[in-house]
Amino acid sequence: MSSALFVALVLPVLAGAHSYVWWRMVRATTSPGSWWRRAGTALIVLLALLLVAAPPGERALPAPLATAVGWPGFTWMAGLLYLTLALLVGEAVRPLLMRVRRRRSVGDTAPAARSTASGGDGEHPYGTGSASGPDVPAPASADGLAASRRMFVSRVVAVAAGAAATAAVGYGAYTALGPPRVRHLVVPLARLGPQAHGFRIALISDIHLNVLVGRSRTRQLVDLLNGTEPDLVALVGDLVEDADVAVQGRAAEPLADLRAPHGAYYVTGNHEFYSGAEQWVRFVSGLGLRPLRNERVALPGFDLAGVEDASGVDHDDGPDYEAALGGRDRDRAVVLLAHQPAQVTEAARYGVDLQLSGHTHGGQLWPFTRLASLVEPNVAGLSRYRDTLLYVSRGTGFWGPPVRLDADPDITVVELASPRA
Repeated sequence: MSSALFVALVLPVLAGAHSYVWWRMVRATTSPGSWWRRAGTALIVLLALLLVAAPPGERALPAPLATAVGWPGFTWMAGLLYLTLALLVGEAVRPLLMRVRRRRSVGDTAPAARSTASGGDGEHPYGTGSASGPDVPAPASADGLAASRRMFVSRVVAVAAGAAATAAVGYGAYTALGPPRVRHLVVPLARLGPQAHGFRIALISDIHLNVLVGRSRTRQLVDLLNGTEPDLVALVGDLVEDADVAVQGRAAEPLADLRAPHGAYYVTGNHEFYSGAEQWVRFVSGLGLRPLRNERVALPGFDLAGVEDASGVDHDDGPDYEAALGGRDRDRAVVLLAHQPAQVTEAARYGVDLQLSGHTHGGQLWPFTRLASLVEPNVAGLSRYRDTLLYVSRGTGFWGPPVRLDADPDITVVELASPRA
């Protein structure tokens, strides 16, 4: 995203969300001039600055400082989202709580009012002094009682919203940083040769090596992939998140230990082009992965093809479906590796049997897990577009917040099945 577009579109939204959170979590729950209000205001401002600084800091700051800024800044992205949503739910509950609090206040003050009217505790039925005497507290004003009720309810809502947001972010971080789930899927292909029946492709996407995860994460993923005992490994883009080889190359090195009889293949994702695709293609080639850059290879019983990511068009290096899929034997099945699910529209035109993609992260964060289908032909799992099957992995990494909610990370073992076996 360009700097001008970020300033014009994103910053006003962030400013509005932070203002709303400050209003409900700080202003409505503290007294003017109090230490709590000053501390809460300073915390909101600090988190806002860290959130804005974290994305550019990945590339601009030294690694230790980028990590120090990244953890609170990126985590607060998710925290701001869920705190805002929880507070909005609180707006619906707030009138009910105010009504309950008002009734309780009336119930608490009624006995005192009757006691004062009858002369106190009953020993002096006619009273011992005027109503304004030193032994009788002055009644609170209606405005004062209303303000007290509002602050009490605001504190209840703020605590509940904070607890809900903390639980959501905590569980989401546990999910995102934990080991991905290994899924198994059998996909029948009508044109698959019988010699390829049972061929196992271990699909992984969107590792997103960044300032928050590194070499140990890659090692964990390689061990999981090797443990599935695949015939072939397919990495369908977004190995890194906007970083040069000089910064994240060491984190990717465990990929050299991938083991599969038919090798490991790689296609670019949009983030490779943001980072400099050529350097990463050369680097993964040196690790033993074979990039498929608008080309295909013949395997026993089917063809495997790969195209560049659609974002490569902006870098004069986009997908060339004719080069990858044109002029082939139409009696042979073809499996296409393409980072973005939307590329299935072109794949279908060329009679692709199965496209394997990533890119979506399954939406990564609720409610985007439910809204992403508005812009993608498939957010996760297996679907059909015309005569082409499309499988979309949820990926193993994350963009921005180290949080996944309603979108568990996954590695998928796709087992091809032939009707002629």
